[in-house]
Amino acid sequence: MKKNKKDGGGGQIGERFFDNRQKYLMFVNTCSEKREIGRRIARELPHIHPRPPAVRVFDAGVGDGTVLAALMRSMHRRFLTMPFYVVAKEISIEDVRLALDEMPDRLFEHPATVLVFTNLTYAESPWLTARSSAAAAKLVWKNVALRGSSADEFHEQIAGLQSFLSDNWQVESGKHGNPVYQRPAVLVLYREDHRFLLDPIIPRPGAARADFDLIVAAQPYRARASATFKAEKVIGPLARALRPGGRLVGIHSCGGDPGLELVRKVWPRENPFPVNRRDLLKAVRKFFGTEARQYNMPVGADGRAKFRYDLHTLPTDRHSMIGTSTVLAAWNAATYVAQIEEKRLEQAILENAYVSATREVLQKHGGLWFNDESYVIARKEL
Repeated sequence: MKKNKKDGGGGQIGERFFDNRQKYLMFVNTCSEKREIGRRIARELPHIHPRPPAVRVFDAGVGDGTVLAALMRSMHRRFLTMPFYVVAKEISIEDVRLALDEMPDRLFEHPATVLVFTNLTYAESPWLTARSSAAAAKLVWKNVALRGSSADEFHEQIAGLQSFLSDNWQVESGKHGNPVYQRPAVLVLYREDHRFLLDPIIPRPGAARADFDLIVAAQPYRARASATFKAEKVIGPLARALRPGGRLVGIHSCGGDPGLELVRKVWPRENPFPVNRRDLLKAVRKFFGTEARQYNMPVGADGRAKFRYDLHTLPTDRHSMIGTSTVLAAWNAATYVAQIEEKRLEQAILENAYVSATREVLQKHGGLWFNDESYVIARKEL
């Protein structure tokens, strides 16, 4: 990625924080955020009331698929006999590959599932339709009817899609430095032995509809982007894809935790989370104008909106000398969550002050944890 681009929300960025695979993979494998987000999203299932022919769910950034897989397990438990229509948006080919690895077990346990992956934008992906005629003309649409009756058979067939992903899930740098698709793509998966039941649910090019019961928007934007940018480019368009009675659950980092304390030991004036849920919901109401009357957007109490997740550490790290691997994992997690760009990270590492700062915070708190906050936008029943 090019350096010193604007992020589209008024912030100066270098390499985008989520473009570094090593940082991302270390973070998701050493912290419990994915598990806690899965629990938070599952709390919304009792509040949705699906209508035939399917429970309709949209994940606005599926990442490695951990959250979506956990949500689908909870959905299976609650909606045992209902067909599922699940759309997963993801621009990263690496994440699509990881997420697809989570799906054979889901398709085995809940065979009445239509699963869609797409790289379309937030404004396009709920409808599986490119907005510009030029992009629409390049749209690649692939249906895969999985044969067999075991997760292993489904896994083999999904693994055979690697060349399709390599050819069609490429990105380029957009005008704000953000990655955008070179070619819009839609991948539809379902079980061949359930095709008859799923026929009304399987989307068709140019005829897909949104009308989602639940939309998951977990960390879908840069924390430093303005409230206006987040409302107009991400959350507002997604909320319009809800069916009456549907719910969008948004989640983002909010600070006030040892992770931010660590970051501020190196950069004392750092403010990586300038927009809280109150600011964002206010901006969404402004974006909607009179349309806002169709939605409920409660701010909610902090005790319900906020939740904590932890860095996994060994018991010995809490009571004796903290090991180098724990220091590196903690530093990576804190700077990943705060979305510190590469150039400043390189300088901090050269100066080496981060090591003592990290150990000090870990010893003070007996570990490291972070706070996320959630909010709900519910479309009113007609």
